[in-house]
Amino acid sequence: MPSASPPAAGAGSAGARADRPLGSPVTDQRTTAPTAPAHTPHANAPGPATTARSSLRGSRAVTLIAMCLGAMITFLQITATVSALTTIQRDLRVDPTTLIWIPSAYTLVVASLVLSAATLGNRYGRKRMFGAGVIAMIVGGAVVAGAPTVAWVIVGQLLAGLGGALILPNSLAILGATFTDPHRRTEVITAWSAASGIGLAVGPLIAGALLRHHQWHSVYVSTIVLGVVTLAIAAIGVVESRPSAGRLDVPGLLLGTIAIAAAVYALIQGGRDGYTSPAVATTWIVSAAALVGFVLVELRTSAPMLDVRLFRSASFSAVMVVAAVSLFGFTGVAILLVLFHERAQALSPLDTGWRMLVLFGVYVVVAFAAGRMIRRTGFKAPLAAGLVLGALASFGLAAQGPATPIGHRWPLLALFGAASALVVAPATAAALASVAPAQAGMASGAVNAARQLGSVLGSSLLGTLLTTTMLADLPDRLAAHQVGEPTRTAVQSAVVAGATGDQPLPDPVRSALAEALTAGVQAGLRVNGLVFLATAVLALVLVRNRPHQP
Repeated sequence: MPSASPPAAGAGSAGARADRPLGSPVTDQRTTAPTAPAHTPHANAPGPATTARSSLRGSRAVTLIAMCLGAMITFLQITATVSALTTIQRDLRVDPTTLIWIPSAYTLVVASLVLSAATLGNRYGRKRMFGAGVIAMIVGGAVVAGAPTVAWVIVGQLLAGLGGALILPNSLAILGATFTDPHRRTEVITAWSAASGIGLAVGPLIAGALLRHHQWHSVYVSTIVLGVVTLAIAAIGVVESRPSAGRLDVPGLLLGTIAIAAAVYALIQGGRDGYTSPAVATTWIVSAAALVGFVLVELRTSAPMLDVRLFRSASFSAVMVVAAVSLFGFTGVAILLVLFHERAQALSPLDTGWRMLVLFGVYVVVAFAAGRMIRRTGFKAPLAAGLVLGALASFGLAAQGPATPIGHRWPLLALFGAASALVVAPATAAALASVAPAQAGMASGAVNAARQLGSVLGSSLLGTLLTTTMLADLPDRLAAHQVGEPTRTAVQSAVVAGATGDQPLPDPVRSALAEALTAGVQAGLRVNGLVFLATAVLALVLVRNRPHQP
């Protein structure tokens, strides 16, 4: 059950109180017994090895490293998967609409369960749930690494999504319990957000290097290795954090999960079957009914999973939209650009990874600096500037084609990376600053849910827009390149079935395919630019510029 107070400093903290106001002095998080005066001999004094282990247990630096590694692994899974999509599609003969489900299966589970996972962490222990999430990521990676069919790939992605859902809110809550000073906490949260950018950056590079010498299954070994390292560091250096052992809000947990899962499923499947098809329309109704039930239950319970009254704050509601849009663009544009480089420009996964490093590398650098920037400017300026600059970069990239050299593309890639860092990192801190300190725990869970909902929307909606635009544009492109029948019909059928990658294609066909895919990428980039501009106005008007004062 989420506590009405900020997260406690740890299960064994000396003198730590769960109701301590944010910004109050931080007590030592290590569990120690009273010691004798320094000049008094003590027969049972700890030896050097014991002292070293004690200094690691509850160390702020080790805790930050473990939580950043957790954030890193959840986002590495996204870009590593996207980088391997072309090879997976060619090997398993996956049609384009089913292909969207490979990355979307992961983000679907994360978005559906991330809010419930925060509640479970509050009830059963954040470190315990964090560790369970890392184990789920390892198991999911192992399933995909050994997957013989696309069905098993999706199953592994679903398991990994469960891990991501458990890791993200609980790692953020552990950091909130460890770093209670508001300004220091903002810097730590931006470092945590920057770690997600590192995961996004190294994903294409690792995937590209492995795909050069091995099959696509090897890509997921990186998740397994990093998961084992993260689990070991967390076991050694992180103390348990559990602010409340009260009653679990089971009705709220179930209804909230159903509402989000049904809505996300309808959004993804609607791109394939149509958003008004009977099955998708039924799913919309289920989602709406569950949402209404969730709100009614949360208003009446004495210990809600999410106090929906938080949304009475215009600033908090606006930040939830900003958080969703930030990952909508960051994840969705990353997928579009990876597919553009690999398919329209015919680059290898490793060459694509180096180009995407421009975007992700700049993101990491700016995200680290954003924490200190917020202390001087407040939240409005970086959020609005990031959204506007991201829109300009999206429109600029949408104006480029397959023949555009990297020398003309990298400034826009760098601009989008910097713009995203100005939105993604501060949005999390702004959510916590938009509510009273006692509600910070719920706010962290809500902002994670919004971020992941935005991520699944970006990958599914922009991916679906790419696919539908490409398929609609392909006949005209083939005709323009004077591809006659029956070749034209055969190419269109092969694209729909996902069976064009394992055979040599004539130059006119290859050019038509590249141009059709580019049209889909450009459509997605333009939509992202419009969404960013609209959200910039919302941020300027409604977001609270400074932390809430108790």
